[in-house]
Amino acid sequence: MRKLLPYFVIVALASALILLLWTKRVEHHRQPMLGTVIPASISDDISASRTNAIVLAARRVSPAVVSVVVTQTRVVTYDPFGGLGFDDFFRDFFPRRSFRQEVKSMGSGVIISADGDVVTNAHVVRNATRIKVTLPDNREFAAELEGIDEARDLALLKVSAQGLPAATLGNSDGLMIGEWSIAIGNPFGFMLEDAQPTVTVGVISALHRDIKSSGGTQVYADMVQTDAAINPGNSGGALVNAAGEVVGINTFIFSHSGGSEGIGFARPINDVRQFVKETRGTIGATSFERVETGLDVAVADINPVLRGNFNLGYRRGVVAVDVKAGGVGETIGMAPGDVILMAQGKAVNSAAALARLYDRLAGTIDIVIDRGGEQIRLLYRLR
Repeated sequence: MRKLLPYFVIVALASALILLLWTKRVEHHRQPMLGTVIPASISDDISASRTNAIVLAARRVSPAVVSVVVTQTRVVTYDPFGGLGFDDFFRDFFPRRSFRQEVKSMGSGVIISADGDVVTNAHVVRNATRIKVTLPDNREFAAELEGIDEARDLALLKVSAQGLPAATLGNSDGLMIGEWSIAIGNPFGFMLEDAQPTVTVGVISALHRDIKSSGGTQVYADMVQTDAAINPGNSGGALVNAAGEVVGINTFIFSHSGGSEGIGFARPINDVRQFVKETRGTIGATSFERVETGLDVAVADINPVLRGNFNLGYRRGVVAVDVKAGGVGETIGMAPGDVILMAQGKAVNSAAALARLYDRLAGTIDIVIDRGGEQIRLLYRLR
């Protein structure tokens, strides 16, 4: 019996060990999976899926969408005995009194050039005595009204500043019904302490709409319809496509409640381009027409305004007016004020020609610029 005792002990210990392991396994399956750690690769995939085209488009355009605060002076008439039934009797002794009252209203606008051109709606700035523009970074500028078109409900403002974030303008002729549309504006204006714009998303619902104004005779022709929420204060803001290009200026909504009901209308951006061109033609050369390139650099044909802004010695040519942070142009060393002399071995004669040349990037970028009288060759091989 004593000889068998060690075997009994071994069997007992083995049984106890098996029982212990089985118990731990059961408890493990019964316990809830609290504090589960998601692998870094999965977390990165989730983050990447959240950063979609709409998020990127909003990030690209939002810095150029501003709040427009307008001060108007209105004449208010006060009748001390009005409504009491003795108006005619007392009016000979106590005539009506009139006084001036300042009234503030708000809307949105879009910066379209780095040197301070801002587009908004005509009804936002109508009869304004003072106009203030506030950027999302809370910088404030007094604005001057350069031109207004009541028929198209557009207005062009000017602020005295350089290096402002400017939106990229798209081509409204290429819009498609059903494609994404993003409305960016400031529906809260000065009611909030920050000037960050609000973003809403929908689709292009219809094109070439002709709408008669409620209670009026004005017809808004060739409008873009969207179901992206547009609320009071959004007027003058940007309607953006999924590529981050402004394709319209939000103008008005159809609503029974006064709020958004999914029927909003925007002025096509190609109409805005024409309006800006006409306005500059009637008031003289006070600005320039920027052209976007595949280099993430906005360029323009040199004119007297640009010669003065950048102290250029060239009467003709093409100059970089805005270089996007982190873009190709900044990577290869370009800066605002660079005069572009040659590109890919060819002389550069116009901003439009440069844009066509770099519509699609491939191979090696070869550009010769003049910076402060010094010619510099920029070479960059695309990966």
